[in-house]
Amino acid sequence: MADYLSNINKLHLFNFLAGMHFIGGVLIPFFTDWGGISFTQIMILQSVFMFSIFVLEIPTGAVADRFGRKASLILGAFVTIIAVALYSAYPNFLLFVVAEFLWAMGAAFMSGANEALVYDSLKVSGSEKTSKRILGRFSGFHLLGIMVSGPIGSIIAYSVGLRYAMLFSVIPFLIAVFVGLLLREPPVMTPLEKRGYKDTITDGLKYFSKHRTLKILAFDSIIIHALSFMLIWMYQPLLQNFGLSILFFGVVHAGIAGTEAVIMNRFEWLEKIFGSKRKYILGSALITGLSMMMLGINPHIELSVILIIIVGGFGLTRQALLSNYMNKHIESGKRATVLSTVSMLSRLASGLLYPLIGILVDFSLSWAFIILGIMIVAFSLISKVEEGHLLD
Repeated sequence: MADYLSNINKLHLFNFLAGMHFIGGVLIPFFTDWGGISFTQIMILQSVFMFSIFVLEIPTGAVADRFGRKASLILGAFVTIIAVALYSAYPNFLLFVVAEFLWAMGAAFMSGANEALVYDSLKVSGSEKTSKRILGRFSGFHLLGIMVSGPIGSIIAYSVGLRYAMLFSVIPFLIAVFVGLLLREPPVMTPLEKRGYKDTITDGLKYFSKHRTLKILAFDSIIIHALSFMLIWMYQPLLQNFGLSILFFGVVHAGIAGTEAVIMNRFEWLEKIFGSKRKYILGSALITGLSMMMLGINPHIELSVILIIIVGGFGLTRQALLSNYMNKHIESGKRATVLSTVSMLSRLASGLLYPLIGILVDFSLSWAFIILGIMIVAFSLISKVEEGHLLD
């Protein structure tokens, strides 16, 4: 029993290391200044990432089924090391495409397997009642990794070059491989469903067709998150336009992650402050959209940094909250299928949106912020989420 519970701290460390992308805070300068590619090409790479995860999700799940979640995590970290090495090797768009595909493969190997290993380690130890608290802490360690690595990456990029901010990201993933080797595989308590793409999407959509509430919650979650997430790719060009040194980019990156962590641990408090769950769902979207629009017209860097952190904090956490409410409306036996469908649709929406945003940003960054803000506000106002849908 103790051996399985010892997995928990190791998995917290693994998730912390998996979040330590030193390149995160200076990713756009890496691509444009060192990589020599346009913003539209950067967005094409992100489409490659999203569509690759979509394609790889089920095959990598089969690997976890066949060889175990521990093996899947180790393989995911190892493949990511190869992706980072390729990205650091030479500035070439086609090489970046290959690296992005491998990075998606690494993410797909780790996605799901990590949380399943946490839950199974708790369950076989008789501690599954603590799963909500432990899984929340588990996600927090990933955000902590992002917070810590952002400023460090900026210092590396400023001191020795953008390429090294990417290359040094090999280090935490290499340590993660060794941490993974120390894990003990518990008996499989939550086996992954062996389903194909067609079955997952078809069965999930059939379930949605019979549940109006789920469709409403999923629509709000998928659309507004896809639009809000564009901030991650647009705030760095904005900081560049203000002439801010890359030395400080990582601090802003850490600020976004830190605000996300705070808000995700204060959902109930925020719902009380706003007056109801429904008012918070609407209010968080309106705050995100209006802040996006302000970013398109505001001439002051200090206010822009505050707005960036506000958009990140409110816009990027709504999906987790809505996922919690969606779970309350899904039958236990259909949960994996429905949530997989939502995940796939979310990735498809983002994958289709990226190239369009890339073209728009290359045309005008200010108008890109304004248009995204208007779209977020518009979708939030037509959302049909009601208080009765938001069950505790």
